[in-house]
Amino acid sequence: MRNILIKHLSTFTSICYNIISMNKGVDKMEDIELAIKNLYEDDYTFVAAKDGQIIFKSSEKGIKPMYRFVTEIKERAKDASIADRVIGRGAALLASTLGIREIYAELISKEGIDVLKEHDIPYAYDVLCNYIKNKDRTDYCPIEKLSMGVEDPSIILRKLENFFNKK
Repeated sequence: MRNILIKHLSTFTSICYNIISMNKGVDKMEDIELAIKNLYEDDYTFVAAKDGQIIFKSSEKGIKPMYRFVTEIKERAKDASIADRVIGRGAALLASTLGIREIYAELISKEGIDVLKEHDIPYAYDVLCNYIKNKDRTDYCPIEKLSMGVEDPSIILRKLENFFNKK
């Protein structure tokens, strides 16, 4: 199965690049390809690449990798390319604060796309869903709930700080 994934990765990343290129002039194809390749080959949940180098990677689940990227790497994130397993509204709002070049999501919500479009962030994805579900798949993801009605990215950042401090 892994060999099949790797075999199709080159075609897949070319498709992603074409989608992204249609949205915005992109001259750093290697960064998004590098991020996507590492996401799948090394089984990460989040990878950011810039200038041909991986600048951040994580195997943590949920919003935590994007939150850590925003809070720990923010100054270096401008013009980075991000590959993430899941992008919902909350993650898209966080990404909008970074000045990133482009984003790829394995799974993305419709509201996540709306936020990325609103902030003019080129994106590509594999699977589109109405909303991100919680771990039990019985309700909205807690971060999706937390981000409902939030338009200001700084507000979601504060809400996430409180969310993580309560855990």
